[in-house]
Formats: sequence, C-alpha cells, structure tokens
Amino acid sequence: MGKLRTLLAASALLWTCFDLSAQNPNFQYKFGDIEIAKPSIDEAAIGTFSLNAALDYLDKGAVAWARDQKCVSCHTTGTYMLIRPQLMEKAGKPSQELFEFFQSELKRQQARPREQLRFGSRSEEVIYLAAGLAQWDAHVAGKLSPTTEQALALMLDLQFPSGTWRVKDCWAPMESSPFHAATIAALAVATAPGWLGTPQTPELKRSVERLKEYLRSDQAQNDYDRVSLLWAASRMPDLLTSDQRQHLVDLVLRLQRPDGGWALRSFSPPEKWGSGIRVDRLSKEPDYEHPPSDGHMTGLAVLVLREAGLPKDDRRIQSGVEWLRANQRKSGRWWTRSLNTDNWQFITYSGTAYPLLALSLCDAL
Repeated sequence: MGKLRTLLAASALLWTCFDLSAQNPNFQYKFGDIEIAKPSIDEAAIGTFSLNAALDYLDKGAVAWARDQKCVSCHTTGTYMLIRPQLMEKAGKPSQELFEFFQSELKRQQARPREQLRFGSRSEEVIYLAAGLAQWDAHVAGKLSPTTEQALALMLDLQFPSGTWRVKDCWAPMESSPFHAATIAALAVATAPGWLGTPQTPELKRSVERLKEYLRSDQAQNDYDRVSLLWAASRMPDLLTSDQRQHLVDLVLRLQRPDGGWALRSFSPPEKWGSGIRVDRLSKEPDYEHPPSDGHMTGLAVLVLREAGLPKDDRRIQSGVEWLRANQRKSGRWWTRSLNTDNWQFITYSGTAYPLLALSLCDAL
C-alpha cells in the first residue's frame, strides 16, 4: 500500500491539468469555429469601452477550453465560474454549458481515489469547482444546491491537517501557492448561500476552523497572497480583525502606480512566486524595477478594495477605474504579461474577468 501511494503521488505531481504540447500554437483558444488569437502587447486600444467584446471573449474562451482541454483550469474555466456569475445582474446569465460542465467534472472527480486528488493540480481543480458552483448558487440560482454542498464536502475532504491543500508550485500566480489555494477555498465556503450557517458534521466544522487558523497564521508567500486573503476576509468577517483588514487595504493602496493601475510583478519578488523557478527570467526583464500596470492586478486590486469597503468614489478607486476604461484592447481583453511563458498569455483571461467585476462594483460598466 505504501508503494502504491508513492507511485500515485509521483504521477500526480508530474500530471498537469492540460498538455501544453496539445495546445494549438497559433491561438490562445481554439475549438471548432471558436478561434481566439494569442494576446499581444502591441494590440491597439479599443478606444471606447466595450462590455460586449469582453464578455464575448470570456464566454468563448471558457467554452473552447472546456470542450478542448476538458478540465477546470484556474486560469480559464475556474476563473470564469468564479467571476462571471457575479456579473449576472448587469451582464446577463453566464453560460449554462459551463455550469453543466462543472457539474459533470464534480462527478468525475468524486469517482477518483482520494489519494490521487490530494496531489498535483487536482486539489486546486476541486477548490475552483467548489468556488465556481458556490458563485453560481449565490448569483444565478439564488439558493444553495446539493451539488455545491457535495463540492464543498469533497474540497474539505482533501484538506491536509495543516489547514490547506497541496498544490503545484510552478504556474504563478494562481497555481503556485498553497496559501492562495486556501483563500479560494475560503471564498467558496463563505459564498455558498447559507452554507456556513447550516448544521454541518463535526469533521466539516473542524475543517473550516483549520482553514481559518491557517489563513490567520501569516504563511502568505507574497503580497499577492495577501490580496487574496483580504478578498476572503471580506466574505468571511470573522477571519481577520478590522485592524488586520485595514493593514491589507493599506498594502494594496501603497502599491498603486502613478498611472492609477497596479502591476502584478510589484506584488512579489521573483523568488517568492512558487518555488522561485523563474527568478532568472523575471529578474532580467528590462522593466524589472518599474513594471507597468496590467489588467489582472488592476482589476483584482479594485474589486478587492471595493469588497473591503472602500467607496466607489474614493479617488484611488476612481484612478483604477480610469486606467481600466482607457486600457481595454480591441479584442475585448486587457493586456497582462504572463509570469511563466511568453506564449499563450493565459493570464489575460483573468486579466479581463477581474476588470469587468471591478468596473461592475464601481457602477462603471
């Protein structure tokens, strides 16, 4: 049995959600008649903000990924279900196909041996499954579903005694930190309508308490993790004290750039992204000392600050909104350069989803 567990763990650590060699080299997303070009820093600005162009990109990108790669990836399908349901009121109902895909993926993961799910990318897939289904219940269905309860139970069943989950550390920023994974898990349990207030088994209650204790333990890998912690704390009021939340708000505001935006690269030194395997690449970038603002971090910073209670007319929030409205590209995306490779730039997906939610929370859509 011990040898079997070792083999399972080793194979899972090598396994990833998708095979990069199978990804179409000419497109960011492609399946059937869906063809989305790879992002480019040279793409022109759209001129006038377009909600429809951004939504079209999010919907088609997630559908193409689900049909082609058939997995819940943090950077695309996971982000879609985490963010898109929250736009329901102002942008209409999200994709029913993606919701049904999440349901089918939950059944597939439930059938796997738990030892397989505890290693590699699969734990994080389950976390994003639970978080996405919780968002659907909160913003689309309007009530807690048995499916989401099952997803939360599976997620917490995979938790380690430390309070977090074992995840791969090679795909920053979303798949490189157990702390970040724990913040998404906290969003899941806090967002599922009424779940925290319903009677739970003693084991589930202990799991939630372990999660809170871990997040309070200041094991954040970098300031990016701390932004995610502030987001989770905004949904789970007893997670941090008001002074601790204010400290995190001040941290985010301190890193705002003169142009009103925020830069992902400002939120961690290269050695603190995952295991630091990209130190050489990141530290040699020409704009290393003064990285430019990007869609991913500007959108995330604004939406987290809004959820933390900063009013939408705060001048710093408005500066972020102005940056977002001025920097959308013709494809509907916002440019964000990947921390990992200069190929498909999947970070532009969350770099488009986060800005839309940020603008929505500022009544600026």
